[in-house]
Amino acid sequence: MAKYKSLKGQPIQVLTADPPAPVEGQVWVVAAPGTASVMKGYALGTGAWASGGNVNTARQKIGGGAGTQTAGLIFSGVSAGSDYEVKTESYNGTSWTEVGDLNTGRAFGAGTGAASTAALAFGGNIDGGTTVNTEEFDGSSWTESGNLNTGRAGMGAAGTQTLGLAITGGPPAVSLVEEYNGSSWAEVTNAPTATQEGAAFGLQTAAILAGGAAPSRTANSFEYDGTNWTSISAMNQLRSNHSAAGTTSQGVVYGGEIPANTAKTEYWNGTAWTEVNDLATARAKAGYFGSGVLAAQVSGVTSGLVTATEEWTIPLATVSFDID
Repeated sequence: MAKYKSLKGQPIQVLTADPPAPVEGQVWVVAAPGTASVMKGYALGTGAWASGGNVNTARQKIGGGAGTQTAGLIFSGVSAGSDYEVKTESYNGTSWTEVGDLNTGRAFGAGTGAASTAALAFGGNIDGGTTVNTEEFDGSSWTESGNLNTGRAGMGAAGTQTLGLAITGGPPAVSLVEEYNGSSWAEVTNAPTATQEGAAFGLQTAAILAGGAAPSRTANSFEYDGTNWTSISAMNQLRSNHSAAGTTSQGVVYGGEIPANTAKTEYWNGTAWTEVNDLATARAKAGYFGSGVLAAQVSGVTSGLVTATEEWTIPLATVSFDID
């Protein structure tokens, strides 16, 4: 059996108290005289939401976003007067700035991207129905690219600007899945269940789809490996029109309708969903981006349009381990 030092590069220290400046992944044993020994480590603690900067244009029915908590992007949606939005806003972790507009305004579209300077927008509702339109963002402007094979709204989105994933959608709800290669879309293995208004996160070859309406709300979750879909543990809440971010080993879903707007948040650890700290404001149909550790939800709808942003963070903390 391999020793801990050979695996992690350092031995497990035996100390009389917690170290003053541990690093992520560090493990130690506290063995103070006259007390029981306790194994501890420095790992992710309990996640919580905090207020961020307000967006410039209040909107709902946003198709998602791109980037990270400190370098994010939202686009499209519906603003006051039921206008289909072309406005795009970039976030620096503190405040929002308007940047280049989309060419085609839309609601309930989808979006993905690993950076605020490399985003992908596709599908959604426009006047007269749904659209197949796809656009790429380079940090300053949008350029039209290869169209989806099937126009639809309320999709789950995962991946990057050049390796995107469009999952299910409607109306009516479909199980259709398409992959993007940087220039065109190709149909791949269908999701196990036709659904719309669900949320997805991850990469083109490692994604999770959670919840949605099929046609009634569901808590079902599925994992995609780039070829096949597998049923995984269901969420604790039935929900649709919610937000999500993360990877297949560490994700978070939040907000949505159950059927009333909810603030409930659930964390995915790669095996199961756990209810964690709620959003400060219950909302649905909001924009979102980030990872399972650092994420953000923006704007959306409560009893009316809002501009508020909330940031999700899981800090590093000292945790104890059961060594029985």
